[in-house]
This record gives sequence, C-alpha cells and structure tokens, in this order.
Amino acid sequence: MSDMTTRTTRTTRTTQTYDVVVIGGGAAGLSGALALSRARRSVLVIDAGSPRNAPASHAHNYLGREGLPPAELLAVGREEAAGYGAEIVEGSAVTAQRLPGGAGFRVVRDDGSAVTARRLLVTTGLVDELPPVPGLAERWGQDVLHCPYCHGWEVRDAPIGILATSPMAVHQALLWRQWSDDVTLFLHQAPEPADEEYEQLAARGIAVVDGEVTGIEASGDRLTGVRLAGGRVVPREAVVVQPRFTARSGVLDGLGLHPTALEVGGHTVGTYIASDPAGATEVPGVWVAGNVTNLMEQVIGAAAAGLKAASAINADLVGADTRRAVEARRAPFSAQAERQVCEKTLGDRRHGLLETR
Repeated sequence: MSDMTTRTTRTTRTTQTYDVVVIGGGAAGLSGALALSRARRSVLVIDAGSPRNAPASHAHNYLGREGLPPAELLAVGREEAAGYGAEIVEGSAVTAQRLPGGAGFRVVRDDGSAVTARRLLVTTGLVDELPPVPGLAERWGQDVLHCPYCHGWEVRDAPIGILATSPMAVHQALLWRQWSDDVTLFLHQAPEPADEEYEQLAARGIAVVDGEVTGIEASGDRLTGVRLAGGRVVPREAVVVQPRFTARSGVLDGLGLHPTALEVGGHTVGTYIASDPAGATEVPGVWVAGNVTNLMEQVIGAAAAGLKAASAINADLVGADTRRAVEARRAPFSAQAERQVCEKTLGDRRHGLLETR
C-alpha cells in the first residue's frame, strides 16, 4: 500500500464501508488492525479510549516493550496501524446489527454516525469489578493489585496482604509468596480454608487473619495497612484482590451474542464471549480477541490473539472474494444465461430482427 501517512480522525462518513471494523483500540484491536491493514484490507478502529490497564504506570512482560507505560504502548500501536492505512476514530460503538441478506454489519457509534463492515473484530476488553471495600478503587493498579506477573516484581519483598473474596484466595496467597516472604491472608468474607490448605499456608509461612476487612489505609500516596472491623490495622504495603471480570460486550447484544459465566470452584469469577481458538464466535463474520473472550489474557497475549483473529478474518474474506470472482466468471456461461441468450436469439429471428444465413 503506497499511502503510509497517519490517518487518525474523529469522524467518518456514515456511508463508508470497510472490509473490517475493529471495535476496541487496545493491544488486541490494534494488533488485528495492523495485520489486516498490511493484508491490504480497509480497516476502521473505533476506540473508546478506556483501556483496562490505564491505572497502571507500566506494562510488563511485553517482549521488546518491557516497562513501557500503557498509554505509550497504545500510541505506538496506533501509529503503526495507521501507517499501513488503518483509520482510527475516537468514540464508542453502541450497537452492531447484521445487514439485510447477511451482507455484512452496520455499526452505530455514540455520536449517531454509522459505518458498515464486511466483518467485525470486537476487542472491547473487560471491566474489573472490585469488592466494595473503601480505599480499594482509589489504589487500584498502584498498590492494590491482581496479577503477580504484572506487578509482583514491583512489590518484591514488601509486606503483601491477600484480600480473600473467593475460593481462589489460598491459591493467590501461595502464588504471591513467590515474590515476598511476608504474605498475610485476610479471610474477609471468603470460605474458611480446608485443613490441607491451612497446612500449605503454614508450611510457606503465610499468616491468616480472621475478620472482615473494612478499609484500606493510606498515607500520602502510599498504601500503609489493612483495617479490620474491630479497628485493628495490619501494616501492609500492597494488597492483592480478586476482581470480578466482566466482559464489555454490550455492543454484541444486537447480534445475539451474550456473555457466558466463567466459574472456578463453583464461584463465578467473570463473564466472557465464547469463541473458537482463532476468535470466531457463533455469529458468522464476527470475531473476538483479548480480554473480552479470554479473561486471564495479559497484554502480549491479547496482541497475539488480535493477530490470530486478523489472520482468520483475512482468510475468510479471501474465500468470499474468491467465490464472488468465480461466480462473476461463470455468470456469462451459466445454463440460465445461455438459455436466456438462446431465447432472445430465437425471438429476434422470429420477429425478423436478426439476419439468418
């Protein structure tokens, strides 16, 4: 593609039709847009500008981009995708509907504008729903954490508290013990650990504190402790919590795609949009990638999933383009076309409009 200029705009024509509309401008969406643009597809990315990792200061485990702030990572991704012709607009996609006859999709944005697409790639991510404990939301992504692979190194050797909210709490405590030998499990409202679990915790030197947690203490811009219902404050420098992962999938409701609950140990940990390994959903022409379909995916995995979905979408479009080309090539020589030509020729001869030899 010869045009390598950046084309990032705020609006787009309502009549514009694209090969692919990507809904969501995070790592998965931009990776998919990059691959599809390099495949010479017309691509529009609709980016709401609210990435899940916005509260975090740095992104980790992304080979070649380790420690880059999330906003910078996305800025680089937008520039790369736009460099191959992808268009990127700001705003949210409100609804998506199939066009009559199954000839693609119509996507309506929050400003009322609409575009059509032959295929959709939805990479809208998820929402982390935190337990209603005062102070958690304010410190989220800083020293209230979830993933040890994302943040464990940054709080290594610090006093860490695990706020138990699900049957996964013991597993969390044992996992975070890899980064610090000062880990305390706050049972809060979670089920009592089994005897075998208590033995595991004791063997790893993990303290267990009974009682409900009523708040997170902070001084200045640093977390300092966990407050219990009786008023006791246990000094901690980081708190780990298991959020509920809720897929941002409302735009898919109009297509009949609804989230599925993910259960672990009989506890619902979140919802996701089901898909095959390449991201294809049960609705033909619609793919998903990233956290909207894989709740545990990290940034680099989401980018890889966007690439995989883009490859599948392009292959699907190649198949459709080939079928259309074959039909066009056959059209003048089809049985129906030949019959029509014969009938017209005979009719012309009958009426003296065609010279006979």
